[in-house]
Amino acid sequence: MSLRAALTRQADACDALGSEFTARLLRLTAARLQRGTPVADRMLDWPGDVSGAGASVPLRFAGALHGLILMDHAPELAPLWPPHAVTDDTLWAGVEAAMRAHQGELMAWLDNAPQTNEVRRSAALIAVGHILSARYGLPIRLSELGASAGLNLFWDHYALAAGGQTLGPEAPALTLTPDWSGPLPLPCDPFISDRRGVDLHPLSPSDPADRNRLRAYTWPDQPDRMARLDAALSVATPVVDQGDAAAWLVNRMADMLEGQLDFVYHTVAWQYFPPGTRAACTAALEARGEKATMRSPLAWLSVEADTGGAQQGAAMVLRLWPGDRTPIRLGRMDFHGRWIDWRC
Repeated sequence: MSLRAALTRQADACDALGSEFTARLLRLTAARLQRGTPVADRMLDWPGDVSGAGASVPLRFAGALHGLILMDHAPELAPLWPPHAVTDDTLWAGVEAAMRAHQGELMAWLDNAPQTNEVRRSAALIAVGHILSARYGLPIRLSELGASAGLNLFWDHYALAAGGQTLGPEAPALTLTPDWSGPLPLPCDPFISDRRGVDLHPLSPSDPADRNRLRAYTWPDQPDRMARLDAALSVATPVVDQGDAAAWLVNRMADMLEGQLDFVYHTVAWQYFPPGTRAACTAALEARGEKATMRSPLAWLSVEADTGGAQQGAAMVLRLWPGDRTPIRLGRMDFHGRWIDWRC
């Protein structure tokens, strides 16, 4: 796929996920980007897959520009970004000027893949956490694969409000309010005994640079999303290890404790794992499942894209051991957690 095609495809995805500005910026880039600066030349000559399924070059570029603004390194760009409104010509003139004036910083941003930590996905984790707590009545050890900064490892600090009911603590750091269809699980306060995650390139919620990186990839015309991110950062601590998910999971599952439930999950991360990593993770979980008892059960939640298509969101599938006779299909969730169709 060419860069221009990838920019257009990503723009369509941004439109579908509610960011009109990012979609507009990427379409302008697709139409007007020309050779002549190191930044433009690098993007146009990028080797391999530049789309969201590969290097995500469009989101690298959009995040790089937003990052300059958030760090106050490009004050000339700030009046062109939301909440301000300017013409396409004015916006693109500013982008071209930034590519010349800030090429060193932009090239450094392009070195790294985008990283987000969409907190609204915790709505599914809260619901499943209450189900598991009611079913087993045990302390829960959380393990997240592809955890980024680990913000979704702190879902017990958030509340879920839907259908006139609320699940979660009395004084939550934030309250998630997705468009929810279906019954809400009954309240059953989960107790989290331990939480850890793994990521190839983890971000620390305690590091100002990493916090800024997370904010940079949060689209600038979605202030509510930024507010949720900041609220989650206010309670999160560094709990994510650097490493390959499969090797980390083998070690994690080897430490099986009596009187504790292992709750392993991943949300829109599995597709980015190499096939060998996915196979090894599955094998590690199934091996742990074979040893599971009602005093040391295992729950594996997958919230991932499937054949349903982008408009149908991610499939929520739960496997439980002992047993695991049939995966439990909980329903579907928007990739950014804006809606949940709960069918369980």
